[in-house]
Amino acid sequence: MKHFKSIFLFLCITHFFIANAQENAPIKEFNFGANTDKKTGTVINKTVAYTKAAGYGFDLQTDKNVVFDEKSISAKSPFYFSMKLPEGNYSVEVVLGGSNSGITTVKAESRRLMLREIKTAANETKTMRFMVNVRTAKFDINNTITLKPAEIKGLNWDEKLTLEFLGTSIVQSIKVTPVSKITTIYMAGDSTVMEHDLEPWASWPQFFQNYLTTDVVIANYAYSGLTLRSFESTYRLEKIFYLMEPGDYLFIEFGHNDEKATGDGKAASGVYTALLKDIIVKTRNKGGSPILVTPIQRRIFNPNGTLKPTHGEFPDAMRKVAQEMQVPLIDVTKMTTSLYQSWGNELSKKAFVHYPENTFLGQISALADNTHFNSFGANEVARCIVQNIKNAGLDLAKKIKPTVPHYIFKNPGKPSDWTVPMSARIGIDKPDGE
Repeated sequence: MKHFKSIFLFLCITHFFIANAQENAPIKEFNFGANTDKKTGTVINKTVAYTKAAGYGFDLQTDKNVVFDEKSISAKSPFYFSMKLPEGNYSVEVVLGGSNSGITTVKAESRRLMLREIKTAANETKTMRFMVNVRTAKFDINNTITLKPAEIKGLNWDEKLTLEFLGTSIVQSIKVTPVSKITTIYMAGDSTVMEHDLEPWASWPQFFQNYLTTDVVIANYAYSGLTLRSFESTYRLEKIFYLMEPGDYLFIEFGHNDEKATGDGKAASGVYTALLKDIIVKTRNKGGSPILVTPIQRRIFNPNGTLKPTHGEFPDAMRKVAQEMQVPLIDVTKMTTSLYQSWGNELSKKAFVHYPENTFLGQISALADNTHFNSFGANEVARCIVQNIKNAGLDLAKKIKPTVPHYIFKNPGKPSDWTVPMSARIGIDKPDGE
């Protein structure tokens, strides 16, 4: 018993110091321009490449895309700006606009859409704010999440905050302030939930934050190829519970990979159901609110234009757990079935990674993925989920921006209306999982 108390005390102390380090992190402010007259923060009047030693700078060799104006920087090609930060949640304030008109899109870390096509007229200034979660794999001195090699190469786990500016962007300043207390939405899932580092792959959580107020932030621990069991065994769940505070949320979406497992206990009513119930109990014990999300449907049509169910008993198993344990359920399986059928067989391809050969550099064969979305499709699913949260009257609906328009499920968006610029980093390798 004494040994257990020592371990518990050690973990509490470690958690305290990690939280305290983030809370005491200094405000970082960067002011751009050849002749900027700002007296506070760091003045940047020439290109400086990011280094760990400096702790800030233009990243991923995109400094060449930036033009310095009198009191701002502008670019017609994407550029990245990074700053070294400890794990935690941050409020990011950007001042946009300059002597010319511009349209600025901002993405954070691995392509989380934060600001979509903010227009500024000549000599107009707009100040915009959004929330970003910065994370590391470690959660105490001796424990760490088991990351996959591709994750290590990405922008989510590199101990810095990276912002990508796209369009005809014009930026005057960036101010980053640590936030110690904020409602956090944790994400547990597979490749249909993960933050894809490279275009053209995308998932709905990468666009979900853009519909939320600055009273909430998303911390996404999902990754490709994971099942409920492997999500737990790679310590992702343990890290979430280590950080979770009362009032936080945990979205749980699995099924794509779980359904392919074989052997005893691998049916939907076996390990899958047992783990769902266990996660729900642990989330509630931490004072959090679990939300179950049924798996996204695959785009496989029957000859008569209806969609072929491919998830077997897993959606029903999750629905049953939600009912038994009185947990809110977002039935994405049903929503995406309706969504694809509304588009039809051909138009629905525009929501997925379906591209002819040579669309992207080094792509010698066509991409035809019926599981993973491109940015248009991922955003449409995010819009569906936002509307479902409002329709269900969940407390989380209070965290949705009041300006978000009503989504009509039988009249989904059109690919031609999606104009958000594509990020600079491209990958043609399909994520793990189907």
